[in-house]
Amino acid sequence: MNWCGYIPESLNEGYGLRTVVFISGCRHACPGCFNPASWSFHAGEPFTPERQRKVIRDIADNPLLDGLTLCGGDPFFSAAECSQFVRDFRATCPDRTVWAYTGFVYQDLLADQERRELAMLCDVIVDGPFVEQQKDLTLPFRGSRNQRLVDVKASIQAGHAISLA
Repeated sequence: MNWCGYIPESLNEGYGLRTVVFISGCRHACPGCFNPASWSFHAGEPFTPERQRKVIRDIADNPLLDGLTLCGGDPFFSAAECSQFVRDFRATCPDRTVWAYTGFVYQDLLADQERRELAMLCDVIVDGPFVEQQKDLTLPFRGSRNQRLVDVKASIQAGHAISLA
């Protein structure tokens, strides 16, 4: 798995101050995507265990951070590798939250075992492809009206997707 970007502190990809990791690789190819350079699974550099541990240490050492956000590309195309990274993160930072962005719809994530595992490790999933005709920059943390901020724990309890906003 490669990563093609890293923002140590951001206010744009979820509630609070967050570290953002951009995972390389996406097959959705949404017209108007803000980050088409991330579509290649070879973009960037290997996200080695050493780099992963450094990101986790950086978050753990910064008391101002609220959590980790996985962007891309689409981290759900590398779900197994991302799941291990998130498990390691949660073991070190159990009081921090995990957000993930995906072009998949929440219900479709649950239908695939590897993607489901990663989804269950997240607190919030921003789901759905970016749809240029529904672009709306007034929406918090998403680019088009079809996308949702899915509260994963509430969704599990309810048996269907529950949106935060």
